[in-house]
Amino acid sequence: MSNIVQRDPFAIDDMLDDLFKGYFVRPMRMSGEQSEMQMIKMDVKESDKEYTVHAELPGVNKGDIHVTIEGNSVAISAEVKKATEQKEGDKVLRKERYYGKVYRSFALGQEVDESGAHAKFDNGVLELVLPKKAVSAARKLAIE
Repeated sequence: MSNIVQRDPFAIDDMLDDLFKGYFVRPMRMSGEQSEMQMIKMDVKESDKEYTVHAELPGVNKGDIHVTIEGNSVAISAEVKKATEQKEGDKVLRKERYYGKVYRSFALGQEVDESGAHAKFDNGVLELVLPKKAVSAARKLAIE
């Protein structure tokens, strides 16, 4: 004996509804809440002798920034610490803390001379001046 099952095509518990439930929903943010630093924004300029990098790191202390150079790879990492507190008299109404780490690495077209590189941090902008390593001319090897 066969069972006949009747399905409503507009039912809420449809299999496809269950499959995609919550898929198109964006995470909500409280009104007035600012997004925290998620990615380091950068500008990279190249001249004949050097690369100049400007990286935005607002709200970061100079001592919390680390730059590493290895060949033509450059990595910038920073620890972000942010705390806000709203008081009304002696009562604390809201206190929020954000601690996190941001990291960005990139490769340049030519190797960097680490000994001549220097960095400066001013008003939330990190400036890196990365001189290009001198390219040695190809040497012809004599065969004996």
